[in-house]
Parts: sequence; C-alpha cells; structure tokens
Amino acid sequence: MSRNAELFERACLSIPGGVNSPVRAFRSVGGTPRFIARAQGPYVWDADGTRYIDYVGSWGPAILGHAHPEVVKAVQDAATGGLSFGAPTEAEVELAELLIQRLPSLEQVRLVSSGTEATMTAIRLARGATGRAKIIKFEGCYHGHSDSLLVKAGSGLLTFGNPSSAGVPPEFVAHTLTLEYNNLQAVQMAFDEHGADIACVIVEPVAGNMNLIKPAAGFLEGLRELCTRHGAVLIFDEVMTGFRVGPQGVQGLTGIRPDLTTLAKVIGGGMPVGAFGGRADLMQHIAPLGGVYQAGTLSGNPVAVAAGLATLRLIGAPGFYEHLAAQTRKLADGLQERARAAGLAFCADAIGGMFGLYFAEQVPTSFAEVSACDTAAFKHFFHAMLLAGVHFAPSAFEAGFVSASHDDATIHATLEAAELAFAAMAR
Repeated sequence: MSRNAELFERACLSIPGGVNSPVRAFRSVGGTPRFIARAQGPYVWDADGTRYIDYVGSWGPAILGHAHPEVVKAVQDAATGGLSFGAPTEAEVELAELLIQRLPSLEQVRLVSSGTEATMTAIRLARGATGRAKIIKFEGCYHGHSDSLLVKAGSGLLTFGNPSSAGVPPEFVAHTLTLEYNNLQAVQMAFDEHGADIACVIVEPVAGNMNLIKPAAGFLEGLRELCTRHGAVLIFDEVMTGFRVGPQGVQGLTGIRPDLTTLAKVIGGGMPVGAFGGRADLMQHIAPLGGVYQAGTLSGNPVAVAAGLATLRLIGAPGFYEHLAAQTRKLADGLQERARAAGLAFCADAIGGMFGLYFAEQVPTSFAEVSACDTAAFKHFFHAMLLAGVHFAPSAFEAGFVSASHDDATIHATLEAAELAFAAMAR
C-alpha cells in the first residue's frame, strides 16, 4: 500500500471523509488523495516522494510559487516576535493601507481570517446599512459556507432558494434569491419585484468555483447600474480573483467600482488572511463605530499579515502580471490545440493567472452550461495527468492557477504530458 493510501485510511478514522475540505477527498474523480509533504516553486511532492507540477496552488494564493524565499523569511522574522497578540500592530495598518492603495474602490478595510468570514460579514454589513433583508447571488458562485449563502443552484430565476446543506433551516435562506450567472434580465426582474427589499447583490465578477466563467459583455455594468438605481449594495467577491487576474482584480480590468469588495487567498500569501472593504460611509456601520458586529481573535494575525505584505510587494513589480498572463494563456492555448488535434471536444480559457478546462465544444457562460460538460472525460484526463506528474484540481468545476514560477520548461512538460493523455483518450 502506498504511503498516500495509508495516510488516507488513517485519516478517515479521525477526520470526516479523511479530509478537512470536501473537494480534497477526490470523490468526484475517484482514487486516493495525494497527501502533500512539501512544495517549492511550481512543484509539490506527495507522501510517497512523487513530484508533481502543481496547478492547484493552494487554490490560488501561491501566485509566486510555493515557499518563495522572501515570503518564508518574512514569516520567520514575524514569528520570532510572537505568533499572536490580540492587539493592534503596525503591520496590519500597513497591509490595510496597501490594499487601499492598490484597489481604488477601497476607502476603508477590515482584516479577517478567511474568505468565508469576509463575505459573511460584507452581507451582514449591507443588510445593516440598508435596513433590508433580501440578497441576490448567482448559481455556481461560491461565497463561503455561511448559512445564507448555501443555496441550491437551479432553483429558478425568481424563486427563493432552498438550503443545499443539511443543518441550514429553510428560513435562514428565505431571503436569498438565486439567479442565473450572466442573465441580466433575471436581475432586472428581481429588482422590479423586490427592489425595495434587496440589500445587496454579491457576485464573483469572474467565477472560479464552477470552473472559470467570465462575465458576459454588459453583465457587471448592468449590476452596477441596477444596484445604484435601487439603492442596493454591489459586492464583488474577489476572494479568488483579487490580485490574481490583475494588479487591481477584476474591478481594475473592467473599471467597475463595487460598493464593497471581499478578499482573501493572495493577500495572505498562503497564510489565513481575509478582508472586506469599500465605501467609508458603509464601513462606518461596522463595530465599534456602528451597530454591525464583527470580531475575530486572530484578525490581523502578525505572522499571516507578514506573508501577505511580502507577497503583495513582490507581485507589484513591473511586468509581473504581463508575464503571469502570458504563461497562463500559453498553457490554456496549448492544451486546447493538442486536445482538438486529437479530435476531442475540449476548450480552455484564461484570465490573468487563472485558467479553465472544459470538455465541451465551447467555453461555458453559466452554471447550466458548465454542468453539461463531459465530466467522465475530465476524470480520465485528471488521472492520466496525475500519473504523468501533473496536479490539477480534482474536480471539473474548479478553476486552475498558474504561478510566476511556472516557466516555459514547466509549461512545455505539462503540454507534452497532455498530448499523450489526449491521444490515449481519443483511441
């Protein structure tokens, strides 16, 4: 039995499903999860000592590559001064100032410890500031596992959602409207019927949790106009896309300014850091200034903040994003070219340092379209690539990530492995 299999068997005795986050369990692709022992640059090594080219990147944060020496040193230096204080530090002020400097929509920001915490509190803030209860979210957009956001997809354009998780009472999501991503007409209908009661619209401006799905032309602009017209708060969930698709996230690429933004992943450089921020008049509703309560023992943790500061400073270098986007596009285009040469229904897309792989003729634009992709084909491809030493996300519904450490040789090795995998699938 392999060391990975031994560890998984052991983990299942003490951890539900053997993992601490569901997608890691390989349930959708089958097989045994790889237990990672170490990582460096574009590579991870599992418990059996097998090396993989990694395109998971800790689900986005490893934008510089794993264990970047300057980030590691920043963490080590911070740790020698103490791991946690439960009191303010200068470093957390520096991180807040840097986030405000980088994202024009941020006038004030509050640090938290995760993306789930950031989105949960942003919605609470929107409700508290507007005095309204209803929220709009979109099918396939994941905003963390707080109760009001765990709503089943496909519930119809204007029907209230049903819980998609046991343990969430229906009344907890009674005020959540779940609409089709990229369907602006559905949003217009929702505002026509419920406009005076809608506190906010929360959206992944580029979706990454139903694979990579880009916004249709005019979709984000339409959300901005509708929220402004009806006095609702527009929340961009840039937990995944923030500093990943460009130096100012999606809002920088589109020029659309949300009222609130949620962040995590890259801003912690691999450590647990999240944030939400936006207009100062909205942020004034947060305790201790206002009546919307939020608190966290480890918010602004000095070690995590050190990792985030080091990462953000390094990715601010001239030409960083141009290089990252070029490498990501090289991977996506190369995969599509080789799959189609093998006669497979396959396409790929990319933005910044994110990419999507779809066993379909065209790039999907909604949850329904991505759900129609050939997941059996993805399963075969995933395992063929894993055997060849390439580590993709173990799900057909997750975006992939390229880091600055994925050089031409790494991309070339990935494409060579994919060419063999596609040829075998076509036989």
